[in-house]
Amino acid sequence: MITSDREPADGRIADHALGLRANLGQFLLLVLVNAFVGAMVGMERSILPSLATERYGLVAATAILSFIVAFGSAKAITNYATGVLADRLGRKRLLVVGWIVAAPVPFMLIWAPTWTWVLVANVLLGISQGLTWSTTVVMKIDLVGPRQRGLAMGLNEFAGYLAVGLSALATGVVAERYGLVPEPFYLGIGYVVIGLLLSALLVRDTKGHVALESRDGFDLAQRPASVFRHTSFTDRNLSASVQAGFVNNLNDGMAWGLFPVLYAASGLDLATIGTLAATYPATQGMLQLATGAWSDRVGRKPLIVAGMLLQALALGYTAGSASTAHFAAAAVLLGAGTALVYPTLIAAISDAAAPHWRASAVGIYRFWRDAGYPIGALLSAAIADFVGIEEAILTVAALTALSGIVVAFRMRESRATPTATTSPPETL
Repeated sequence: MITSDREPADGRIADHALGLRANLGQFLLLVLVNAFVGAMVGMERSILPSLATERYGLVAATAILSFIVAFGSAKAITNYATGVLADRLGRKRLLVVGWIVAAPVPFMLIWAPTWTWVLVANVLLGISQGLTWSTTVVMKIDLVGPRQRGLAMGLNEFAGYLAVGLSALATGVVAERYGLVPEPFYLGIGYVVIGLLLSALLVRDTKGHVALESRDGFDLAQRPASVFRHTSFTDRNLSASVQAGFVNNLNDGMAWGLFPVLYAASGLDLATIGTLAATYPATQGMLQLATGAWSDRVGRKPLIVAGMLLQALALGYTAGSASTAHFAAAAVLLGAGTALVYPTLIAAISDAAAPHWRASAVGIYRFWRDAGYPIGALLSAAIADFVGIEEAILTVAALTALSGIVVAFRMRESRATPTATTSPPETL
């Protein structure tokens, strides 16, 4: 708790200090919490398309991928609201509320009599993810300060996406052995209970760390419309990051929905599909341990450009594959490309945003990024229904490559010159 705004000789405000070492306990706790957040998404990743066809009789790709539209739309909108509310109300209470919203999800998936129930469950899951994942991101940025943002985001995304992969693998194996319902979703009940208890009992708010970093900053959190325009369109670095994040999740929304369908069409069983569905996020998660910190040393822009182009190559490889080995190799490449991009983009956003409106900027970025989920699902499903799955994947690959080119020409390197105490958006 901050007891004074006066700056002591050691550079602290009261009992708060910035940096990973000074906040290691809380930081690692938030890493663990985010692992359970990611596991909630992984619970669905390998089996929901199969559930759509086998239990509910859906055939068209647009119908099967509708759960991603529900999830992504809800998460995108909640991301934006979370950024604004975190600046006004604090972080911890939003994290706890996010877990409470997630509590009904596994039960709804177990008992769902119709596909509509599954869609409603995914709306709740999207709201929960927008509250929990966004909040853990912002809290870690608060704790480490401006010098270790890439490392912080690498560790955060490592935990989240490794958990996505491991949870997808686990549910695929359980579904192969016991069936699609209810056993795979018992895992989700455990995730919610542990995540909620950790968040409510052990996590501490980080608003005091924001006050420490932003003693001389500008508070624009009360004017989110201005921050929205600045982040989305006018600032070169912020807007370049926004479009790259949007396209990144556009291709992830396509991969989430169409890859299991492609694998099944190639004759693979549920356990193998679960393993392949886990390979991409698990690779992404593990490599982000290195890529986030790497961006602190070499800069954000080169990793983002390289990552988008590598993703495009991996998607093209997937479209031309027909065997488990080739699918697995393509998934590893896609995970590597995403690992270069994911933590680096959030670090780039944090570089260019002042502390008092940083949570809002991160929320706006995550709004646009996760809007890529429903757009990617709808676009790829429409192309798959009218032309074919391979053509849908190749179209998204081309868009991903184009996004990398946009970053190469529009973004300026931000790592060495974070603007934590620069002018407010209207004057930039």
